[in-house]
Amino acid sequence: MLLLLLAGCKQVYEPPAIKAANHYLLVDGVINTLPDSKTTILLSKTRNLTDTFQTSPELSAAIQIEAQGGTTYSLQEGPSGTYSIDHLTLNAAQLYRLKIRTVDGEIYLSDFVSVKQTPTIDSLTWVQNNGVAIYVSTHDPLNKARYYRWDFIETWQYSSFLRANFGLGISNGLIFIKDQITQTSDCWMSGPSTEISLANSVRLTQDVIDRFQIAVIPNNSEKMGIRYSVLVKQYALTEDAYAYWEILQTNTQQLGTLFDAQPGQLKSNLHNISNPEEPVIGYVSACAVQEKRLFITHLDLINWDGSPPPEACQAMTIGQNPSNFLIWNYPDTTFQPWYFVTPDGLMIAKKDCLDCTRRGGKNQKPSFW
Repeated sequence: MLLLLLAGCKQVYEPPAIKAANHYLLVDGVINTLPDSKTTILLSKTRNLTDTFQTSPELSAAIQIEAQGGTTYSLQEGPSGTYSIDHLTLNAAQLYRLKIRTVDGEIYLSDFVSVKQTPTIDSLTWVQNNGVAIYVSTHDPLNKARYYRWDFIETWQYSSFLRANFGLGISNGLIFIKDQITQTSDCWMSGPSTEISLANSVRLTQDVIDRFQIAVIPNNSEKMGIRYSVLVKQYALTEDAYAYWEILQTNTQQLGTLFDAQPGQLKSNLHNISNPEEPVIGYVSACAVQEKRLFITHLDLINWDGSPPPEACQAMTIGQNPSNFLIWNYPDTTFQPWYFVTPDGLMIAKKDCLDCTRRGGKNQKPSFW
């Protein structure tokens, strides 16, 4: 009876901070001072734990890069809350800040920041050991960078579970042979890094970062099934910017056990001019962003098996249309033609097994491939 009474006394605790509609501005991006470069800033709103939507881009905003001397550079809006300016060359001796005006009239300003000169990436290397680990190495002969951050975009080629040279397609009920434009046997998918990678050399006599691990691809991942590429971007940070990213790293990646560091308060250099008490998420930096790309092919790896096709990818043979073999009249719309067989047969299979684009990728080879 006592256990039943205790169970009946349980109540759901929902703190006001969780239930409140706190959707704060989130600013992600770096002012790129590399000559003739591109600067992209992503604007979005934070979401509550109870929100059902995944992202909330901030649309129709106006963003400017302001030099302390008064010169301004306007960014153009792109898809999904991105704002960019191409072929920008900035004076590295100047101080810069961001000015943001949202669609509801709120104005946000960052502090003026100095430009950090980012050294080039010396090398990207990899080692296969229960997966593939990727490492970055760099150094600054002037011993001025000291604080570093990296992110990356990875791209990998994969194929449909069942493939043909080009395969067959369907248009208005008629079968056609696919070409290089319409083929769905080979696809390419890209994705950004999801973890914060930081390192510093402040305790070293030389400004050297040697073989710092920035990514691990799990063993037998599809990413390495044919060919894999990673484009690494390197940023030199100020000490204050490094401290911000370090706290963000702790808050998002190093929590979950009794022995982890306690979460800290983020100190942004962005401010809502209209409402100074409103938190703004993000930290604006200015540096020459350095990039380097690495390719790894499946043939470079040892015993990398990948995943077998799903059991649903079992093909079957049906008879061709007796009046016109180009007409497709099979009643199950989850199937489509795969290839012709003789005599007078047509091999068919599930669309999900024949069309690699149905798994999120694109069927056109990237320009850098």
